[in-house]
Amino acid sequence: MSRLLAALSLSVLLWGPALADPRDGALGEFFPEADHAGDRAGEPPARPVFRDDEQIGLIFETIDVAPIPAYSGKPVNMLVGLDMDGMVTGVRVLEHEEPIMLVGIPERRLVEFVDQYVGKTIRDRVRVGLSARIREGYSYVDAVSGATVTVVVMGEDIMNASRLVAVGHGLVDPDAVPIADPATVKDDVFEPMDWPELRETGGVGRLHLTRGEVDEAFIGTEAEQVDNPPEGAEDDTFIDLYAAYLNAPTAGRNLLGDDHYERLMDRLDEGEHAIYLAASGRYSFKGTGFVRGGIFDRIQINQGDSAIQFRDADLVRAPSQIAADGAPEISERDIFIVRSEYSFDPGRPWELDLLVRRQVGALDSVFVNFPLEYEPPEAWFDYPEPPQAMPGPSDRPLWVTVWEERTWQIGVLGAGLLLLTFILLFQDWLVQRKKLTRVIRTGFLIYTVVFIGWYTLAQLSVVNILTFTNSLLTDFQWSTFLMDPMMFILWTFVAVTLLLWGRGVYCGWLCPFGAMQELINDVALKFKVKQYELPWAVHERLWSLKYLILLALFGISLHSLGTAEVYAEVEPFKTAVTMRFQREWGFILYALILLGISVFNRKFFCRYMCPLGAGLAVPARLRLFDWLKRHKECGSPCQICAAECEVQAIHPDGHINPNECHYCLECQITYFNDEKCPPMIMRRKRREKAEKLASGNNRVPLKVAET
Repeated sequence: MSRLLAALSLSVLLWGPALADPRDGALGEFFPEADHAGDRAGEPPARPVFRDDEQIGLIFETIDVAPIPAYSGKPVNMLVGLDMDGMVTGVRVLEHEEPIMLVGIPERRLVEFVDQYVGKTIRDRVRVGLSARIREGYSYVDAVSGATVTVVVMGEDIMNASRLVAVGHGLVDPDAVPIADPATVKDDVFEPMDWPELRETGGVGRLHLTRGEVDEAFIGTEAEQVDNPPEGAEDDTFIDLYAAYLNAPTAGRNLLGDDHYERLMDRLDEGEHAIYLAASGRYSFKGTGFVRGGIFDRIQINQGDSAIQFRDADLVRAPSQIAADGAPEISERDIFIVRSEYSFDPGRPWELDLLVRRQVGALDSVFVNFPLEYEPPEAWFDYPEPPQAMPGPSDRPLWVTVWEERTWQIGVLGAGLLLLTFILLFQDWLVQRKKLTRVIRTGFLIYTVVFIGWYTLAQLSVVNILTFTNSLLTDFQWSTFLMDPMMFILWTFVAVTLLLWGRGVYCGWLCPFGAMQELINDVALKFKVKQYELPWAVHERLWSLKYLILLALFGISLHSLGTAEVYAEVEPFKTAVTMRFQREWGFILYALILLGISVFNRKFFCRYMCPLGAGLAVPARLRLFDWLKRHKECGSPCQICAAECEVQAIHPDGHINPNECHYCLECQITYFNDEKCPPMIMRRKRREKAEKLASGNNRVPLKVAET
């Protein structure tokens, strides 16, 4: 709440205190005997730590090594200390965008979680959460109730990054950590089998849990007395879960049928694998819906040191019936794709962890993992020669991998931007079809809110402008901006449209928060809610407010970019879009007030307060074309467009202020409307009169015709 009040108190912006850097003091905490650290170097980048002239360890940031998207779709950045034996000496959370950590779950819970990794080594196999079956060779750390996905990803990030740094900086001999090439499927091996035969050969694995077995797993936890089965129901089935590897023809063809198997294999890219899950019982392995970020949080595949979680894009609907004879009654069945970046080895054993959660409070829960162990039949695979040495660091840029992982999102965004480009290029044709224009615009605004905003979290912000400016003054690297493909593509499109059409393309079509305000106002107008507009003199002066906010934020960013980001909360974008209103009540109230004003005044925030709009308006003055048409009568005597402009961007004298225009195209609809626009009405009447006269002159007199 204090950050929100600070953001609104513009009078103290220039004197805002600098935020403490969470990296401060880490050297002494991670390595008490150290006296200094060197500069970042090597691949992956890390800082060597010294006692006198002897190197005793390394400090690195996980985002530089192995960034894994977490709950929010963005990685959590952590500072990790690693000694020369490959043991973790300390972990600090530097930054994250996890909305779940802002809903009653304090930051100290993250601190307590990462502290459990201190003392772990790169050779340890670490699992997050309780397990119904403690396996030899594994160590377990407690999870954070209500943030399962976040902490699982964080744990994987710590261990994966530590191993990569240890190998890259010579703490571990790569030859001492051999890895085998993955097994390959024998495509020519197929044997018709029914369900019992597939079970007997190991082609289908099974996990059967009764309600009593699940209840026993929670004994000794806070959830011991939660959701216990009634007396006599202990032997009832909780879940009867089956798993199979579908790429192997013997499993895939027998379970799916030839047609479904062929279609599935055609959609898999090289290195991808299909896992079949089917179950019956009172518990769903998939759950009632996706968690935020599109991750299935009840299932996870573990193989060696790798944990594989599935997102919504990895789900493929399975056929409604199992093709193999003798299959049991199944109520739930789905196919999940293991993507190539996980380097999954289908010929090695793997296990499917089923997470069972019990709620013990409004936000707290306890969960237990139940493993389904899968032993792939060796006859289905070709196995490579003995293990090769671990390969050295890849020269492939990390951002390339990120773009490959988000191909679908990039495609949908590209299609939307292509449609918008056609709308802008052929606007004269479109606006002459008023109903079509308004339907397309409303549909596009919904797409902007739902897909660009809430789904891909690609809401641009003034922080992006400040970060870009700061990088130009310090150490600019394209790879930094390429790490988020959605934001990069949007910014590239905005940069081009600023030169061609001005600020209004983004503010009027692509800003999720702006689209929210406009859609709310459209609904209010449908219900004939009275609108309130400020007098022109007041309105014109309030335009300058957003530019003053922009200048204040820019001044603070020159001193401390972190402090500027705090005060940039004057934008409600993070609350309403990125975090989908999952924040403290003060931030939510602020965003709701601004949206509430939109019921009575169209896009109030965009017009008077938005520093991003101000930042876009400055370079937009360099635009090359004026696409919006005007009649010489506009402004004098006609004031129709000026009165109807949704953001009052048309001056009383009739000219359009391109710095304030949101390019809604309503004035262009009026421009071509010969039933509403006075100059067009006059032209229509002259045309109709001329046509009438021409028709009269061509009429042949009756007597002449008879003659």
